[in-house]
Order: sequence, then C-alpha cells, then structure tokens
Amino acid sequence: MPKAMPLSLTIGEPAGVGPDLTLALWLRRAELDLPVFYLIGDTDFLKRRTQALKLDIAVEEVEPAQAASTFPRALPVVSLGLNITANPGRPNESSAPAAIAAIRRAAADVMAGHAAAMVTNPIAKSVLTRAGFPHPGHTEYLARLAYETTGRPVVPVMMLWSPELAVVPITIHIPLREVFSTLTTALIVDTARIVARDLSARFGLGRPRLAIAALNPHAGEGDTIGDEDSAIVAPAVQRLRNQGIDATGPLPADTMFHERARQSYDAALCMYHDQALIPIKTLAFGHGVNVTLGLPFVRTSPDHGTAFDLAGTGKANPGSLLAALRLAARLTANAPALVPAK
Repeated sequence: MPKAMPLSLTIGEPAGVGPDLTLALWLRRAELDLPVFYLIGDTDFLKRRTQALKLDIAVEEVEPAQAASTFPRALPVVSLGLNITANPGRPNESSAPAAIAAIRRAAADVMAGHAAAMVTNPIAKSVLTRAGFPHPGHTEYLARLAYETTGRPVVPVMMLWSPELAVVPITIHIPLREVFSTLTTALIVDTARIVARDLSARFGLGRPRLAIAALNPHAGEGDTIGDEDSAIVAPAVQRLRNQGIDATGPLPADTMFHERARQSYDAALCMYHDQALIPIKTLAFGHGVNVTLGLPFVRTSPDHGTAFDLAGTGKANPGSLLAALRLAARLTANAPALVPAK
C-alpha cells in the first residue's frame, strides 16, 4: 500500500467532542508525528468550530487523493455534501444524517482503495436511534457495509486494545438478563477464532494466547454457583485447543486482570460487556482503542463517548483518538486491507 495513503476519519456526532479532538490533534501534527488523515464532514461546520474554539486552523475541502499534500498546511476535509448545523453539546436534525453518511463514506473509501484504514469519532447511539438508525452501533453497521460491497457476510468482533490490556466481550450491548440465553459454546468459539486470526495477521503475534473468562463468580465453584462454565465455556475452550488455538479457561474474572496475570495472555475474552470494559477503562481510560476485528479492512475508534458536556470547551483529552489513529496506521502497515470482489 502506498505510503501516502491517508486514513479516513469520520466526524462522528457533530455536537460531540469528535470535531474538537480532531482539530486539537491536527494542530499538533508535527509534534506528534501524526499519520496523514482526512476528516469526512462539512468545511463550513469545521470553520465555525475552529472559531468557537479560538484556534488558528486552515480547513480545506479535498478529495482523498489530495489529503497527503494538503495535510501539512491545512486540515483536509472530504465533504459529505450536507449542511451540518449542530452546536456543541446540542445535537439536532443534522446530527444523525451526518454521522451515518460519514461512516458509509469512510468505509467506501477504504474498500475502494482511497484510504488505508478508517477511524471513527464517537457517535451518540440515542441520537441515531431516534432518527431510525436500525443498527446497535458502528460494529454492526460496518459489517453490513462490508457485506454490501463484498457479497460475503462477516462476523464483526469488538476488541478494546491498549498496551496494558486487550479485551473482547463475547456478548455486547444487550441487557445483562439476556446474557445467559445468548451465550453459547459456538459463539465463544467463533469469536475466539476471529480474535486469534486477526491478532496473528494484523498485530503480528505468531500464536496469540487467549484467556477465556468464566461467566460465574469463581468459575462456578464446581457448579455450585451455576453450571454455565462447565456446560458452555469449558467445552468452547477445549474445542479451541483442539483447533490449535492457545486458549486457557474458564478463568475466574476477579483474578484475571492484575499485572502478573496480564503477562500470561495477549487478549482476554469476557462473557459480557462490563466484565471486559471495566478493567480496560480502569487501566487505560485515556488511551484505549476500540478495534473492530473480522472486517476486510482496519477500523479503529477512541474508547470513549461524545462527551457533550465538554464539546466546544477545548478541554477534552485527545489521547484516545491519537492512539486510534496510530494503531490504525500500524495495523494497516502490518496487513493492508484486502477487500474481495463479489
């Protein structure tokens, strides 16, 4: 892949901190040695936000091929052709169309070979849901877009990554009461296989080590605290080991995340959302990255939300977006995106 191939960055929720973080990072592009990117959005909107933040930043509308030459002197913006009118902290009727269109354009650019990878600024799921968006979030929508382009169904897997810890929730955005009916041996096996494959192909790990968390306290304590770990999780671990994957478990989750334990695995697979996200957000809140595995291209995102209360204040921390940009560049360098034809 050409070195000049830029990253495609979505605007996310326009009323959130995504535009602020993008502007703050571009302003420090030389100091931080940023990978080249272009922002998908609305130039007039970005100019208004720079003025609100009192930043001296040039914004220039470009096509993706012009991003590399533009990046040193101006923030390259690929126009959505939409008039974004949302004010900081106040999403409006322009928010959802802009956020959705930016995701679609970024994915299309990557799959067409115009961008090396896509990085997504945070979206507000409640805003999208009210606008009729049918997908739970970025992950599921990107899987749909990949299928539309390639004709091949994909199983997207959400991984939260940091230098300290990488975690994968097996079940994600569902009520806790539904975890027991959703969790299956096959789901664990399918997820773990994708994690092992992408850790090898994109992260360069020869034989990734996977730690599989138990569902119940103390891994069920010999079935005295539920039999799900012996009936569902343990067979999944055995099946993975039979397939040559270095998997260990089911492990009691309360002893998986201290420093010595983390040295024994490359990724922890957890049975539900908070079991995975609480430890990584405790250890790496300011620099964790959301990575979607299983796609035919690289997608990363900062591991935080829209922070409406900080939008327009200039006080939001860009550390996680910086980490997402750097990780996207690294993963693409390891294994360029390959999108099969229909």
